Amino acid sequence: MGLPLYQYLGGVHAHTLPVPMMNVLNGGSHADNNVDIQEFRLVPAGAESFSEAIRMGAETYQTLKKLLSSRKLSTAVGDEGGFAPHLKTNEEALQVLEEALKQAGTSTKIRLSMDAAASEFCTEAGYRFDGKTLSPAQMNDRWAEIVSKYNVLSLEDPLDENDWDAWKALTAKIGRKIRLIGDDLLVTNLSFLERAIKESATNAILIKLNQIGSVTETVRAVRRAHEAGFSTVISHRSGETGSCASRRSSEPRGATRATEPSACRRP
Repeated sequence: MGLPLYQYLGGVHAHTLPVPMMNVLNGGSHADNNVDIQEFRLVPAGAESFSEAIRMGAETYQTLKKLLSSRKLSTAVGDEGGFAPHLKTNEEALQVLEEALKQAGTSTKIRLSMDAAASEFCTEAGYRFDGKTLSPAQMNDRWAEIVSKYNVLSLEDPLDENDWDAWKALTAKIGRKIRLIGDDLLVTNLSFLERAIKESATNAILIKLNQIGSVTETVRAVRRAHEAGFSTVISHRSGETGSCASRRSSEPRGATRATEPSACRRP
């Protein structure tokens, strides 16, 4: 038909680009360091355009590099291009990011997001976080404390993918303050999404086109999420799909956010 993908899927309604979520610090399985949280992201929610959002994110990324270097911390990058320094605690990563935002002059325009990938540090004994073993209730209390102290917009996979009761408790606790994004919990699956809607287990879903198997099923998941008042975040696919493709898939369905690789991983 000679139409770009976003126009074919969305027609006249395909006109809005999502806010990029730029991966700048790595831990967990994405880096060889002692940080439990897998990704720390910059979200230029205050930018007036997509190009301005990319510019602010890139400038803050470079400021962060200089800041880490000045503290004699590694500026080597993890799997997705974020820096992967050894830090004393997970919270120190947020402190470093807030200092970088302040130095870059972007603290009023950029908020923070995390992908905890908690299934990676969940054991039979509990959640191994900052060298301690926490119960689900204690893990939720820790997240609530972090959210109260830092300018966090969203938190992805803060709990294990099978810990539905803890997810419901956390959503009740902080769901009105931030977006709680289900990735491993929901895997772009309509059945899991329906359960999350029914049980108020979360309030946002990560959308991965290759996760559910087809564009049709992906569009259905996005549509159902929006009907339920959920936010949708389109995910880039590391080493698989370029960011341009993931952005175009987000345009027609009004996705509010899209995860991006680091500034040094841009196509």
